Amino acid sequence: MTSSRIVLLSFILRWCTDVSSFQVPNAVTARPFRHGSQLFSSNPEIPNPISLLVKSESSDRQNDLMLGEDSGMYNFENERWGALGEAGWVTFFAAVAAILTAVAVLWIYPSTGYSDDFVSFLENDVAHGNSHLVTLAFGIVFPIVHSGLASLRPYGEKIVGARMWRVIFAFPSLCLAYSWIVYFISHAHDGLQFYDISQIGWVHSLAWVTNFLSFLFLYPSVYNLKEVAAVEKPKIHLWETGIIRITRHPQFVGQTMWSAAHLAMVGTSFTALTMALLIGHHAFACWNGDRRLEAEYGEKFLKIKERTSIIPFQAIWEGRQKLPSDYYKELIRAPLVFIAVGSIGAYFAHPYMFAGAALAKNSGLVPGGVLDPLFLEIN
Repeated sequence: MTSSRIVLLSFILRWCTDVSSFQVPNAVTARPFRHGSQLFSSNPEIPNPISLLVKSESSDRQNDLMLGEDSGMYNFENERWGALGEAGWVTFFAAVAAILTAVAVLWIYPSTGYSDDFVSFLENDVAHGNSHLVTLAFGIVFPIVHSGLASLRPYGEKIVGARMWRVIFAFPSLCLAYSWIVYFISHAHDGLQFYDISQIGWVHSLAWVTNFLSFLFLYPSVYNLKEVAAVEKPKIHLWETGIIRITRHPQFVGQTMWSAAHLAMVGTSFTALTMALLIGHHAFACWNGDRRLEAEYGEKFLKIKERTSIIPFQAIWEGRQKLPSDYYKELIRAPLVFIAVGSIGAYFAHPYMFAGAALAKNSGLVPGGVLDPLFLEIN
């Protein structure tokens, strides 16, 4: 058993011990929250952490501008399954199933999809067998499609509406992300081997922790899954709390951490190039994201920009941002816990990722796809 798994298991055991020893406060020892909506333990300063997951509490925002939204707010009582077509979880799962089915049929499955055709085109016609040039091509095409469609959002939404534009934006991004990830897994060890420190226990543990923490640096807009799936009308949000206090562009920071962790484990020229391309795209997204928010919110965004930073904690140590004394309330929220659990699950799913990438590689090229008759008819 690797040291990282020992660390993980010890953390889980300690957490289970803490949970098993936790006692719900009774009517004698508990005292009400100052708003009357929350019961505390005998220590009035420490709320029940489980209750914070079920219903988020706002932190002390007296020093905030109150121009942006409070990120990650969640109330279980407001959630509804709803009927199909309503803005509930039934419609969410139906929408996710529909888009993933479309990606599988039109892109992933070789007999009907076009991922194998696209990768074959890059490998044979563009890169002539050089995997480094293939990942370079992915690193150019993906940002153009992903950031390009994001930049066209104000115009596209006027034509087809916010929900349909989300589908138009998400489908090619998912397809290209899938192909690039699979290609990276299959070719991560290509090229020059600069070093191999993956078998050093503490390096593996440090990489694991860094990778885990990187997933907590997500832009708060992804917390609202119903907006992501276009069940609710997607909006351009201006956030002011949570991870935004640490860094205004958490996904750039998270991608840098993720890339550094993977590069530490796989020290090849192919991996180094791929990580540089990913970080470069997210660095561009910092500028592009600020530009889009300024176009949407104007002076409101500029005021929040003055109180935040791209470099983590910079605005705090410069005195432009002040963390509230109960900042933990902005972190103990259901979306972040869900992401943390998913990150651990993704780690243990790595063998299946490797197997899936090998299957996709060994399946080879099956020319054409399900839309061929349409293309032939047009031609």
